[in-house]
Amino acid sequence: QVQLVDSGGGLVQAGDSLRLSCAASGRTFSNYAMAWFRQAPGKEREFVGAISWTGSITSYADSVKGRFTISRDNAKSTVYLQMNSLNTEDTAVYYCAASPSGFSHYASQYNYWGQGTQVTVSA
Repeated sequence: QVQLVDSGGGLVQAGDSLRLSCAASGRTFSNYAMAWFRQAPGKEREFVGAISWTGSITSYADSVKGRFTISRDNAKSTVYLQMNSLNTEDTAVYYCAASPSGFSHYASQYNYWGQGTQVTVSA
């Protein structure tokens, strides 16, 4: 079992930056690929970004590429999502997720989920 706790959300203005954190506990963090997903009201959960076990490989949704950066610190069992140049379309609940079976864009591949943290971007 892996327990994930998301934090760092809040209310910001368009153009601002925000950094989300996801602290893991339980099994060895470095054995899991990690990802961030988000879900806006009335919409399906969507992939934001993912990072491999070692952090050497990352991937992003087109909508956030160049603005968001995912990183991890295996010594701290934490994954981060640095979000720059936020816009109103980034408003959503953001979830981190862990996968023991590797790097993926698909939510079904992730076994463990955080509780979510709300990000609201005002115009």
